[in-house]
Parts: sequence; C-alpha cells; structure tokens
Amino acid sequence: MLGFQPPAIGDEEIAEVTETLRSGWLTSGPRAAELERRMAEFLEVEHVLALASGTAALHLSLVALGVGPDDEVVTSPITWPATANVIVHTGATPVFVDVRDDDLNIDPELAAAAVTERTKAILPVDLAGQPADLDPLLALGPPVIEDAAHAAESRYRGRKVGAIADATCFSMYATKNIAAGEGGLIATNRADVAQAVQDLRQMRRGDGSVYDIPVPGYKANLSDVLAAIALCQLDKVDRHREIRLRQFALYDEAVAELDGITPLARDERDVHALHLYIVRIDPERAGATRDEYQSALRGENISTSIHFLPVHRLTWYRERLRDQPRLPVAERAGDEILSLPLSPAHSDEDIADVVAALRRVHERFAA
Repeated sequence: MLGFQPPAIGDEEIAEVTETLRSGWLTSGPRAAELERRMAEFLEVEHVLALASGTAALHLSLVALGVGPDDEVVTSPITWPATANVIVHTGATPVFVDVRDDDLNIDPELAAAAVTERTKAILPVDLAGQPADLDPLLALGPPVIEDAAHAAESRYRGRKVGAIADATCFSMYATKNIAAGEGGLIATNRADVAQAVQDLRQMRRGDGSVYDIPVPGYKANLSDVLAAIALCQLDKVDRHREIRLRQFALYDEAVAELDGITPLARDERDVHALHLYIVRIDPERAGATRDEYQSALRGENISTSIHFLPVHRLTWYRERLRDQPRLPVAERAGDEILSLPLSPAHSDEDIADVVAALRRVHERFAA
C-alpha cells in the first residue's frame, strides 16, 4: 500500500531529538525559543509563539482577541472540524458561509453578508496551501484569524502568509510541510496579541519559584523535543518544496487528460504551499462517484484522503445549527473532492504509480 502522506524524516531529526534528550530539556526551552526566532524570520513577522498544536494556536488566538460567549465568528465549512470546534470552545457560535467554486476557500462577498454586530472575528482557511482572499476579508473590520495549517510557505499578493492577518495559525502535525509530529505556531505583528498568547499558553509568569498568573491560562506550550524536529524540517523546507513541485507537475499533466477529474484552482498571483493535491471528481463525466474512485484506488494499493467533508454537515453541528442555510458549493464539493498521495518521502516513481492506477481506474469507470 502506497501511503498517503508519510513524513519525510531522516537521520538529522533522529540526531537532534537524541541531542535534545541528552540536554535535559524535555519541555519548552532553548530549542522552542530558537524555533520561534527562526520562524519569525522565515515568515517575515514580528512575533511567533510555539504551541502544542495547531488547534491550540487557533483557540488561543480567539481568546487573545476577546472572542467569547454570545459572539459570532465567520468561517469556512471546508476545513478540519478543529477550525469550528475552537470557536465553540470559547462559547461563541461559528457562522459558516459558502466557499468559492474554484479553490474552495471562503467567498469574501458571502463573508461580508454574514458579518453582523455580533461578529467578533473572521476565520478563513488556506485550503491545500492556496491563501484565502485576505484583503477583502481584512477590509470588513473584525479581526482576521487565519487558519494557515496548510500554508507555511504561502505568499498572498507578494506578502508572506503569517504577516498579514491579526493572527495566523500554523500546524506542525505529522503530515504538514514543516512537521514535528504535533505542534502549532501563532504568527502576529500585534504585540498585544503576542503578549496575550504568551500569558495564556504557560499558565504563569516568573522564574519557577516566585510566580504569578495574569490570566487563568492553558497548558499549551511546545516541548523542545518536538521543536528539535521542526527545526530540522525548517532546514529542509526548500528541498522538500522542490520535490512537491515535481509531484504537482506530474499530477497536473496526468489529470489534464482525464475527463471529469479536475484539480483545485491555484491563483498565479500567490505562492501556493503545495501541501495537498486535491482533485474534484464529477461523477457524470468521470463515470463514478468520488467514493467509488477512492475505493477503486484502494484496490490498486493507493491510499487517498478527503480534505474535507463540510463541517456543518457533521453530526454535532447539524443537530445544533438547525437554522444553518444550505451551502451548495461546499456541499457539492464535499461529495467530489479527493486528495492524492503527496509527500517528499515519495519518489517520482511512487507518483507515477499513483498516476498509472488513476488512469486504469478512470478507464474502467469512464468506458
């Protein structure tokens, strides 16, 4: 079975983890601090704070910007549920608006129509590595908290993702472009947001003997062990990008010949992070549904995934947000999208195997 997104881990990561263990720093220490410094340089931003997960980054950003009970946060339904869950965790209500048909990022015009006096923040998602259309969202007024879990290498209109929104949240989960196994980052140019997150993530201020708590915070800091892995991954980010570029090119060439299978749009004005290669499968033209294609590829020993099922159709949200209007673009996309294997751990031959399997499956279904 060809894995969907295996981590590209080498001897460097193993050596750095071993050295970290020998240093005695298991919790947040010098490596976490170095990761923050280097990521601030990489993202061209004033402040970066390392956290235990991308979910924690989103949650603490919302709290830092004052989101709480009776507030609303406008967001996308095409995302991992964590994006909406953290809104619920603050006591606020997620307001889902539909996405654009070409890249499945939040539609700024629909977001504008959803803003009310209760809107405390807007939370767009940079799906697959394509930045959301940030300028019109920022112009709406409420703070923008960007879910950039897929977008560590992205630029929007020449500006680095991470240095644009009020707070930008990255993930270092095992499948991400800069992977630590677990972990997250908040990037911001706002000193007040950085200080608030600093207070929220550690639960205390002080030197360990004499301490104080300015707020009832959370335990959301990143360990040095995971930071050591992330630092190695950051060293490899350009090399890994070159591999993903080749893989995208191989997929682009192949799917251009397969009727009914279309990749998500990539805006040439931006730099795409190349985190996921997502296609949409039109069952009428491709001869079968997305689920049938996924099952057939599994039979060819090819692992795939779905990014994502619309959050508002998942049980908890469906049962509680009963007045949620239909979101036809997101709902149709949720039935059509399929993510193909993509990782620097894959060889070009691996991607060629995926392409060959996809062609065989397409030939059978489209006949």
